[in-house]
Amino acid sequence: MSDKKFMREALHLAEVGMRSGRGGPFGCVVVRKGEVVGRGHNRVTSTNDPTAHAEVVAIRDACAHLETFQLDDCELYTSCEPCPMCLSAIYWARIPQVFYANTRTDAAAIGFDDDFIYQQVPLPPSQRTIKMTLLLRDEAQEAFKEWAKKTDKVRY
Repeated sequence: MSDKKFMREALHLAEVGMRSGRGGPFGCVVVRKGEVVGRGHNRVTSTNDPTAHAEVVAIRDACAHLETFQLDDCELYTSCEPCPMCLSAIYWARIPQVFYANTRTDAAAIGFDDDFIYQQVPLPPSQRTIKMTLLLRDEAQEAFKEWAKKTDKVRY
């Protein structure tokens, strides 16, 4: 399959999910060595899960299919430029290349405006709109210290 065919599959998933009433107009596929290994469309409203964006669903599907948490030999095709959450998930999955069709400006024009989140992320916690309070850091450090000493940890 060519890049355009993979993108068309992502666009098709966006339409299927939207038309079935499962969520917004977003679709995504994860591709490894020319084969689709993960598929997803937005399922936020049908699952009452604000993290069920197309990219996250497709990444979860690909990881389950490949039995790994790292997709460093995959590409991601998505119907829209990833929001900050999905972009973070892409980084965590170590996906090295993303193809997208619509821009975040296009998404904002139909009511999906992620610009506010993009503006909030770089702010120090004390300046964010969501109140952020540091609590029990000393106690929380115990698990971090134990992790640092752990010899059989799986790094990610």
